[in-house]
Amino acid sequence: MPKNRKDGFLIPLDEIRAARKRVFGDVIRTPLVRLHLPDAPAEIFLKLETWQPVGSFKLRGAGNAMRAIDWRQLARGVWTASAGNMGRAVAWYARRLGLPCKVVMPEDAPTVKLAAVRELGAHVLPVPFADYQAIQRTRRCAQVDGLLIHPFADPAVMAGNGVIGLEILEDLPDVDAIVVPYGGGGLSCGIASAVRALEPGVEVYASEVETGAPLAASLAAGRPVEVDYRPSFVTGMGAPFVFPEMWPRASRLLDGSLVVSLQQVADAIRLLIEWNHVVAEGAGATPVAAALSGQAGGGRIVCVVSGSNIGLHELTCILQGGVP
Repeated sequence: MPKNRKDGFLIPLDEIRAARKRVFGDVIRTPLVRLHLPDAPAEIFLKLETWQPVGSFKLRGAGNAMRAIDWRQLARGVWTASAGNMGRAVAWYARRLGLPCKVVMPEDAPTVKLAAVRELGAHVLPVPFADYQAIQRTRRCAQVDGLLIHPFADPAVMAGNGVIGLEILEDLPDVDAIVVPYGGGGLSCGIASAVRALEPGVEVYASEVETGAPLAASLAAGRPVEVDYRPSFVTGMGAPFVFPEMWPRASRLLDGSLVVSLQQVADAIRLLIEWNHVVAEGAGATPVAAALSGQAGGGRIVCVVSGSNIGLHELTCILQGGVP
């Protein structure tokens, strides 16, 4: 696709750089380390967003969105709709800034994520999964008030996420491809915006899991399509559809979506622990699973390990060789 057809969908580079300054001191500049697996099909590097204070990348976007807003808009507090990680990030910042916080979460969200959000002082409102997705789409929930910090479809959130792209290019200038988990699209589109602006030749792929991979199906069809979706231990990603606001941006900025199985994700989680002593949640391991499958090609590949918030039950099952 000609470059000029992508430019209008980029998060501007100056906004990404401003986000970096805005959250300095709150967010960790996470390390980029080599995957030590001896027979990997490429040189695989891990961008360890697991190191963030809330155990996921979400702190970057939440922090930028909340610190960029006029204090008068925050008077009634903030809320978000999240399966766990964005809820935890918004709650973390709300406590830091002294704001009331509410988090709408699906009823089947992992216990570890529900507990983590509550421990940060947020009020949790569990709702059925279909209602949760509708709230994300409409940006409305009658039971909450305050300012919505959308978990992904917000330019300020994507700008904060884009800082990861800046850091990758600084630490590995000759990277060939970057693989990013795709949930709502805010992480992958933020990173792709930074990379397209600075190094347009670097490929940026989404990674999805087979239990719900609407981006891959939509890219193949050339238009948004719905897919079968079933919940799994890979939470925070997977849905029947691509969020409508994100389709124009994701379809132009990303080079494709790499789909992996639940078995491949479980294997990747075990390998990360065995070879790099890194604990990743299901979504965070999907880029590694995709890179190990060879779908991202050869050369130097960066996998964004987006989070570490996995439940002990699921982790124990995986370490024993199972798939939760």
